[in-house]
Amino acid sequence: MRFMIIVKSTPDSESGKLPSQQLMEDMGKFNEQLVNAGVLLAGEGLHPSARGARIRFEGSKRTVIDGPFAETKELIAGFWLIQVKSKEEAIEWMKRCPNPFDCDSEIEIRQVYEMEDFGAVASPELLEQEERMRAKMAEQTAAAT
Repeated sequence: MRFMIIVKSTPDSESGKLPSQQLMEDMGKFNEQLVNAGVLLAGEGLHPSARGARIRFEGSKRTVIDGPFAETKELIAGFWLIQVKSKEEAIEWMKRCPNPFDCDSEIEIRQVYEMEDFGAVASPELLEQEERMRAKMAEQTAAAT
């Protein structure tokens, strides 16, 4: 099972305030534990929403909205993508995570859909396409390192 761990933004993260050296070291140690356990697939911090954009879809129309965006608590400051056996295991890992900020903060744990979760809608052709894309991404990742 894959889970996306969503680090919610704070006023500090939205202002562009960088973490302390101690927090960077603590987070590095935690990330290393995830890597050593073989559960970390990806993980990154994100720039403030002022540097971002949104695209609104209305039928065939596309509207670009530049940041910053309101409601800081609803924004994402970073993420991990982990692969574990259960939601409970994901929770246990994240309970060991250092507080991502020097203030009160929150992370959200969400399971990632797998093609098999879509049942009959995931035709054999779609499953084959997904497998090809994953293999190609793995090749590209290996070639980049």
